Amino acid sequence: MTVFSRSLAGLGLAVATLVQPAAAQEYPSQPVEFIVPWGPGGGSDTLMRIVANNVTPYLGAEMPVINIPGVGGTVGLTEASRRAADGYTISQVHEGLLAATATGLTELAWDDFEPIALLTASPQYLVASADQPFDTMEGLVEYAQANPGELTIGVTLGGVPHLHAAMIAEAYDIEWRYVGYEGTGERIRALVGGNLDLAIGDISSSLQFVENGDLVFLATGATERLPQTPDVPTFMELGADLDLSITRGIVMPKGAPEEAQATLEAALAELSADPTYVEQINNAGADVAFRGREAYTTYLSNLGATVERLAQVIAP
Repeated sequence: MTVFSRSLAGLGLAVATLVQPAAAQEYPSQPVEFIVPWGPGGGSDTLMRIVANNVTPYLGAEMPVINIPGVGGTVGLTEASRRAADGYTISQVHEGLLAATATGLTELAWDDFEPIALLTASPQYLVASADQPFDTMEGLVEYAQANPGELTIGVTLGGVPHLHAAMIAEAYDIEWRYVGYEGTGERIRALVGGNLDLAIGDISSSLQFVENGDLVFLATGATERLPQTPDVPTFMELGADLDLSITRGIVMPKGAPEEAQATLEAALAELSADPTYVEQINNAGADVAFRGREAYTTYLSNLGATVERLAQVIAP
């Protein structure tokens, strides 16, 4: 072989060496963009940022969060559904999407996505401003029954908070006026600002305001009292069979590669066993409730049937 031939052979080997890794590149090779379809400050934003801030060691890529709020979470989810199904866009769903689908707010449905994992469960709270003439659930019921329709309560119209508020009103035979806000953070800020009497909230959005005296937790939708709020009774303690929680999970656009789905599922499973992550989720008022792809798909299917049955309560 001539020197020239050996040089060409060496060049060919070098080119092959450079090309082969690119052809066999494994997922993920770039950041995975996380669309959170709610505004900053609410439960979804807080909890999903904890996920994004802790997942990199397990996934091998960063996960920048982009908030795209609007119309009960459906604006961001619609954007996510239109992104390339390449594994580099994910989004978050909770019961709100199922409620929006059931009430006709959107044609988008949970099965327009690839469910990857259920991550957290957040008990909801009935929250009151501190200047109300009551500071207990018993006091609220007495006042509301004496003044039907006078109190205003902040919810996401047509969404799960609206459903939860309607269930509370039915359980205690009270009437109030529903005022719509785009997310937990927005309605809690409205409550603190004196624009509402009550709101459906959670620990991540409301606890700081309760601790500084601006708001009061009247009751929790958890099935038992929570360590973060040991003095707050459950609705069950107060005579109502109500279990009011919001679960949050991760989805990819329909048709995302199997490798991407499986890799992200495995990374989130590992993350869910990380003690630091678990502590941060708990401190934000939620529980780690991991379910993988198969179990999460079954959960959404069953939940969809339940929400469909109750949709008439909150239909526009």
